[in-house]
Amino acid sequence: MTHHNNASTDPMPSDPWADIRPYMDHEVADVLAKLSRDNELLNALTRFRLPRLARWAPPLARAIASHAVRREVKDVTSVREFQMRIASYMVRMIRTTTDAFEVTGLDKLDPASAYLFIGNHRDISLDPAFVNYALYQADRDTVRIAIGDNLLKKPYVTDLMRLNKSFIVPRSARGKRAMLAAYQKLSAYIRHSVTEDQHSIWMAQREGRAKNGIDRTDPAIIKMLTIASRTSNRDVQFGDAIAELKLVPVSISYEYDPCDLQKAQELHDIDTKGHYAKSEFEDISSIVAGITGTKGRVQLRFGTPVGADMATPDEVAAEIDRQVIGGYRLFPSHYLALEALGDAPELVARRTITREDRDRFNERLASVPEALRPYWLAQYANPVKHKAGRLTH
Repeated sequence: MTHHNNASTDPMPSDPWADIRPYMDHEVADVLAKLSRDNELLNALTRFRLPRLARWAPPLARAIASHAVRREVKDVTSVREFQMRIASYMVRMIRTTTDAFEVTGLDKLDPASAYLFIGNHRDISLDPAFVNYALYQADRDTVRIAIGDNLLKKPYVTDLMRLNKSFIVPRSARGKRAMLAAYQKLSAYIRHSVTEDQHSIWMAQREGRAKNGIDRTDPAIIKMLTIASRTSNRDVQFGDAIAELKLVPVSISYEYDPCDLQKAQELHDIDTKGHYAKSEFEDISSIVAGITGTKGRVQLRFGTPVGADMATPDEVAAEIDRQVIGGYRLFPSHYLALEALGDAPELVARRTITREDRDRFNERLASVPEALRPYWLAQYANPVKHKAGRLTH
C-alpha cells in the first residue's frame, strides 16, 4: 500500500497549483508581514528612495523602509485591498507619465464572462497593468497575470507579483520531461481559471518583450494552452479547445517606450558582439523605467474572441496577429521614425504630425547615441511597415 503513504505525505493535494498560482486572501497578511522584514526588498527600496542614507547607515535606512512598507499595507487583508492600493499609484502614474490613456473594444465583451486576454508585449509590468486599470475603470474584475520565472530571481519579487494576482510560467525548468510537466500544469491552471473559476487571465503573445517593434504570436504558446483540454478529452476538436478559453487579442500602443534606449542597446550588442549581457538588476530597473518614464499617448484595444473555426496553432497565432496589428495605433512618433530612416516614404502620414510632435521626437532622438539610432528608429518605424504588410522577414 505504498500508494497510500504517498498520498498522506502529499501536502494539500486539493491545491495542485499551490507553487505557481497567485496568493489567496487568507495568505495575504502573512506574506505582507514577511515582506516588511525582507532585507533584500528593504535594500532595494532604500537604493531608490533613500540613496544617501542607504550608503552611510544601511540599518537605519532599512528600518525607515520597513516602517513605510508596514504603514502602506496596514489593514490590507485581501488581494482586492492590495490591488486597490496599487490602483491609486496607477492613477498617479497615468496622470504624470502619459498624455492620454484611451481604451476601446472592452464594451463589446460580456462583463459576466472570463476571457484569456493575449496581448502584444512591450513593457514587463505596464502591459498587464494598463489592462487591469481599464478593467478596474469599467468596474470589472482584474486579471490573473502570466509572468516568466526568469523575472523572479528574488523571493520578494515573486511574493509581490503573486500578491498582484500573477501566476508563474516556467522558463527555467531543466530537461524535456520537466519542461513538459511544467507546461501541463500551467495549461491546466489557465484552463481551470477561465472555465471553472470564471477568472480572466492576461498573457503575452510571446516570451520576452518585442525589442524591434514587431509584434508576433508564438504558436508554441497556443499549443501549450490546448494541452489541458487534450489531456482531459482525447477526442476534443482543436477548435473547441480554443473556443472554451475565450481568447481575446489585446493590442497596446505606446507613443513613446520608456525602455526604447535599453532595447536599442540590446539589439545593437547582439548585432555587433553576437550576445547581450544582462546586468543583475536590469529587469527591475526596466520595470521602474517603464513605470516612471514618459509614454506620451497610450492606447489599449480589446479585440473579439477567437472562434472555434481554427484548425491549427498557426491559424490561431495568425488571427491574434491580425487583430493585434489591426488594433495597433500608429502615433506621430512611428511615422517620424520611418521618415528619419528614409524607408517607405509613401507610408508616412504627414497630415497627422504637428510641429510639437516633430520637436518632441527630434529632442528624444538627439539623446540617442549615434550607434544606437538605427535600432532605436526601427522600433518605432516597424509597426507602420507591419500594419502595411511591408515587413520582409
